[in-house]
Amino acid sequence: MTDEFEPRLGRIGDRARRGDQGFAKQLKKASARLGRKTVKVRFSGAGIGRGGASARSIEMRTQRLPRFRMRRVIVKTHVSRSPRGGGAGALKAHLGYLQRDGVERDGSGGQIYTRDGVVPDANAFVERCEGDRHQFRLIVSAEDAGQLGDLKDTTRALMAQMESDLGTRLDWLAVDHHNTGHPHTHIVIRGKDADGKDLVISPEYIKQGLASRAQDIVTERLGPRRDLEIAQARQSEVTLERFTGLDRSILAKASGAGVHINEGHDPRGRFEEALLRARLRHLEVLGLAEPAGMNAWALKPDWETTLKALGQRGDILKALAAKNRDSVPDQNLRRFEPGTRGQERLLGSVVASVPEDELRDRRSLVVQDFHGTRWIVDVGLREPGTIPPDGAVVEITSRSPRLREIDASILSIAERSGGLYSGALHIEADATATPAWRQGHLRRLEALRHAGILERAADGVWHVPKDFARAAVDYEAARTGRLEVQVQSWLPLMEQTRHAGLTWLDAAGAGVPGDRLAKVRQARLAFFREKGWLEHGEREAGEDLRDRLRVMELRRASGTLASITGRAAVELGPGDRFEGRFEKAIDLGQGRIAVVGNAKEFALVPWRPEMERHRGRDMAFRRTAAGVSWTIGIERGLER
Repeated sequence: MTDEFEPRLGRIGDRARRGDQGFAKQLKKASARLGRKTVKVRFSGAGIGRGGASARSIEMRTQRLPRFRMRRVIVKTHVSRSPRGGGAGALKAHLGYLQRDGVERDGSGGQIYTRDGVVPDANAFVERCEGDRHQFRLIVSAEDAGQLGDLKDTTRALMAQMESDLGTRLDWLAVDHHNTGHPHTHIVIRGKDADGKDLVISPEYIKQGLASRAQDIVTERLGPRRDLEIAQARQSEVTLERFTGLDRSILAKASGAGVHINEGHDPRGRFEEALLRARLRHLEVLGLAEPAGMNAWALKPDWETTLKALGQRGDILKALAAKNRDSVPDQNLRRFEPGTRGQERLLGSVVASVPEDELRDRRSLVVQDFHGTRWIVDVGLREPGTIPPDGAVVEITSRSPRLREIDASILSIAERSGGLYSGALHIEADATATPAWRQGHLRRLEALRHAGILERAADGVWHVPKDFARAAVDYEAARTGRLEVQVQSWLPLMEQTRHAGLTWLDAAGAGVPGDRLAKVRQARLAFFREKGWLEHGEREAGEDLRDRLRVMELRRASGTLASITGRAAVELGPGDRFEGRFEKAIDLGQGRIAVVGNAKEFALVPWRPEMERHRGRDMAFRRTAAGVSWTIGIERGLER
């Protein structure tokens, strides 16, 4: 006789299936004690792209020289995303800016170059980049670039090494700049590899690998840094009016609003501490620090921000000197901020356009008001072709915060979808939206994701936060600047005095006060009398004369274009429609005008900054009672 029994898993006292559950619970508790809970890590792209293996091998290699002996090279990199329809215009404007006058040693324009034996064609390069998703922009600045002589050989060696590391031939152009204290090289690389596929470079290589390669090349050509060179480089930073490496060391040692410098324990340490104390004494002179005991200083709030602003001001003064705009540098150059000193607007003429960030085409203007004071104006990112030229008359005011149309559309869809956005939700909310309009939303969302404003789930659904509107407005203000720039005249004042057409001086400028304007207005009136357009004793151009000047200028511009191109000029009347390609913009006394044409005809229409990203594309214009509206193809949402 056999006994029958039913086995139960687990310890004595457990019932049925509780044994394996108890063990699992113990395992979870043990794992929790061993380490922190795993969290979802944001995708960084570190594991993809060309050059990742090269970057890791560079990092792991045995250095032949100590790091402090290597020649120091800074490599700044920016991936320039090509906006739909505006990539070619933005790239062409960037290359044009790199080749501007005053960047060579002799003050001439920059010369583009590429690999040995190839004569570069900038226009052909722009055409090849048409349709590319992105380009890479680099600035390579060696601390000892002045000792390298011609920078072209060094640049070509770096690009050859980069091609070897990435395993593909690169399509690139470079321009050397000698208009600052440190000669440097701008490089633009096409976003396609040798097989015509998108060129994706590992972030590790962009951030560390490329700079290490540049340091190797410069060190090989000039030799390792000697003790005397290292000491001289550090000594030169003591009295610089900009944020330096010594300031970074002070910032690292600072505790709260003060810093204490200890005595070094060896000759190198004592030398470094002596430099830091000398630097702090110079900061006392600048009003950014004050003694607070033996070897101790109290630092003024935002002292490092002030130093960076001083450095930028110095760069602007050097740029003005390189342009021969200043025989004696103006030490009273001020930064314009609406509301300070009771000044809400700035009206004056552009002295120069200077870079804030040359990689991203962020600009500042130096504007001289009509009383002779010069101001620095941060105009942020601008559409290609919209930066006012030297001499243009501009009005600067604060920009009122406003939500972009595309951001308002994203917010509207998210509000009716519980804080979510996706392509399907967009179609559900607006069935008439075109694919191009929805694609524009995705590009905008990606840009905002990179800024940390919102997140995308694994299923492609976007989570839009409650403070999205405020964050999007702040992001746009930081990107494009917080100042509004209105170009009152694209022609310089002196050109306006004898211009046979309507000018700013004849209309808005007639009543503007200012010492500089008095003589200019008198010269303008003298020109009118010389032409017989103004009777003796009349002090301004009347409405009839202004109308005649406006029509005369337009007809002259149309006639000139017709004779050059052999096409007929079309004048749009109320209700008329004209289709053609936006060819170029011309600056007239009455404002900037867009030239739109086809094979047989052309029309002159009012120019708007938003049109520049569509230069070279087919457009349709219609004259209405309110002015001229324009459309890109038949796509929804692009009419202005």
